[in-house]
Amino acid sequence: MKKGGAPPRRRTAGPRAPASVSRPKVLRVGLTGGIGTGKSTVARHFESFGAAVLDADAVAHRLIEPGAAGHQPVIDVFGRGVMRGDGSIDRTALGKIVFADPAQRKRLEAILHPLIQIEEDGFVARIGAGGMPRIVVINAALLFEAGTWKNYDRVVVAHCDESVQIDRVVERDRLSREAAAARIAAQMPTSEKVRQAHYAIDTTDGFEATEEQARSVWQHLEADLASPDARR
Repeated sequence: MKKGGAPPRRRTAGPRAPASVSRPKVLRVGLTGGIGTGKSTVARHFESFGAAVLDADAVAHRLIEPGAAGHQPVIDVFGRGVMRGDGSIDRTALGKIVFADPAQRKRLEAILHPLIQIEEDGFVARIGAGGMPRIVVINAALLFEAGTWKNYDRVVVAHCDESVQIDRVVERDRLSREAAAARIAAQMPTSEKVRQAHYAIDTTDGFEATEEQARSVWQHLEADLASPDARR
């Protein structure tokens, strides 16, 4: 959604449930976007508005810690070259491998995505067990790449101008502009994500403009939660 523009664009994706379906207790929202597009900022805004937020990237990091379910499988696939001396996984070394080779990235996803899905399902179930209608936001970078976007009632895409995106990745991850551009290019084009999303938030103009758009989208999500046809 552009700053000061029309309300966020909405689109349907597949058949909707009959009008007689009861109001859902949980509206499951997927929040995604390319690296450096401001997903985490949008997620924090949604959380401040009342969402229950799960960060899938944080879950993935936790899953590859020593003793966690993904630690040994990652080492088995990618070798001891991704290990530090203390036995932990060097995420920078792993990232260089998977961002440089789509086939390697898919191997990592095959290990982690099922484990992340288990944690996500448990999180949503716990929120739903509370008995009150609630919006649950899953902040995940690869919803479209992994094909899991279809599991959500609504999808929100954070995006920004590519020059801004590169600047953010360079500053955050201490990469060269060339390396940052390569990581961005390894993901699905933002324009395609926006085309398939229910709502889009342009974070180019900074924190306040992003908050304004996030609040507008949040109001639409609250209406979606109240609607009997909120599930796709």
